[in-house]
Amino acid sequence: MFQEFGKMLIGIGIVLTIVGLILFFGGKFGIGHLPGDIVFKKGNFTFYFPLMSSIILSVVLTLILWLFRK
Repeated sequence: MFQEFGKMLIGIGIVLTIVGLILFFGGKFGIGHLPGDIVFKKGNFTFYFPLMSSIILSVVLTLILWLFRK
């Protein structure tokens, strides 16, 4: 039981590390400024929703988790 919990914690840690690295270095590779990301500016207000970036990160994380389950 504890081994399964340990494996789960290691997997979560790896995924969080990968997501953190993607967020930290993502600007250099265009993540966060892709076509399909929604930006609304009016005066001193800016609303930003990274729709396409979120979809790509979701697909990548799904593939990584799928590989870990095999």
